[in-house]
Amino acid sequence: MDVSSIAAVASDMSQARTAEAVQLAVLKKAMDIEAQGAMQLVAAAASVVSAAAKNPPHLGQNINTFA
Repeated sequence: MDVSSIAAVASDMSQARTAEAVQLAVLKKAMDIEAQGAMQLVAAAASVVSAAAKNPPHLGQNINTFA
């Protein structure tokens, strides 16, 4: 191997490490955004459950099986 090919390999490896770091940062950001969305969904579901608890006791007890 000559000096220029060693330099090219080192440059390629550096670019690969940089690309990997960027991809990892994007993945972490996407996971953080997904976690925030999930927490909002859980909070919304909790408010729906508490609103459903305010219904009269005779509602939500039966399922209509005919159309």
